[in-house]
Amino acid sequence: MDKEVFHDLLRLAIENGASDIHVKSGKPAVLRINGALKPVEMDPISSDEAREFVLSIIPDRFKKIWDDEGQIDFAFSPGGMGRFRVNGYRQRNTTSISFRYVQSNIPTFTDLNLDPTKLERLCKSRDGIVLVCGATGVGKSSTLAAMLNWINDNREAHVVTLEDPIEYNFPDKKCMFNQREIGIDTSSYALGLRSSLRQDPDIIYVGEMRDRITFETALTASETGHLVFSSLHSINVQQAILRLFEFFPPEQQEQMRRQVSESIRAIVAQRLVKAIEGGGRLPVLEILAMDGVSRNLIHEGMFDKIPSVLESGGEGGSQSFNKDLLRLMKAGKISKTDGLAASSNPKALEMNLKGIFLSDGGIIG
Repeated sequence: MDKEVFHDLLRLAIENGASDIHVKSGKPAVLRINGALKPVEMDPISSDEAREFVLSIIPDRFKKIWDDEGQIDFAFSPGGMGRFRVNGYRQRNTTSISFRYVQSNIPTFTDLNLDPTKLERLCKSRDGIVLVCGATGVGKSSTLAAMLNWINDNREAHVVTLEDPIEYNFPDKKCMFNQREIGIDTSSYALGLRSSLRQDPDIIYVGEMRDRITFETALTASETGHLVFSSLHSINVQQAILRLFEFFPPEQQEQMRRQVSESIRAIVAQRLVKAIEGGGRLPVLEILAMDGVSRNLIHEGMFDKIPSVLESGGEGGSQSFNKDLLRLMKAGKISKTDGLAASSNPKALEMNLKGIFLSDGGIIG
């Protein structure tokens, strides 16, 4: 099988709106379209063919990592097709490949059907940390790109990004962007983040908050006047907060609660819900924006109270998934059935649909 067959497969994926392409040795390729896996009618791809394709497109500097570790992440830009995030890996001594299609146009809040009001407020922050969370494949990178895009159009700032790999290429508009790729321009997020503090940034984007060292450095950056954006794998805001504190031993918990409560500006969690029109999926956001109440809950370690803050909203602009689901349902963009299925608290959403909401003082209608 020559390289052109793989190129044809990627073109087919783009034409059918696939977000991901999976190649498993001995099987036909599979596309993920609107969240569902769809096999492609084609001859099976052998392990040798998959391995030879990876070796033909992998940057030379990554070949030793592939040989030593059996897995590699890199960006691939076949002519005229945009960019793909590629993960090659070995399984059962054969080669598999996953491609994630990256749209060439940097999205706006409108493109993603996001309510811009609260996100623009976060983009105006002068310092602190903004985390966007969610499971793999829910569009965290696109939401963060839309936030950086808004900043590029509305603020004058030096933005340094650390990405693995670089997905969207940001042109300099009002901002100056320096985009660094892990494994090519710097060896790790932690090292690149420490180095960025000597590069006079106003805003730093860290592709993923993976470990304690990276998070500690992000805290230092925020405390010295920088605004840091990053992502974290967690299904909701409450889980994201718990994950942050898992980075630290018990004896440091009290100190870190104080630091985190002072440095975090917001935690945004994201899910995707099937759209009524167009066959695609729309993002739904849960937002914990820091105000006096939410900051105190984190400082005191009362993480079990977070869901009630999200439901009531608070002064800082927090919102539950239900509030955003309600927005999309009222706009006729998602069905009631799909909205309730995506909700963490469908009974409360049913009440919201009837005009009954939870306030700080109780139930209001």
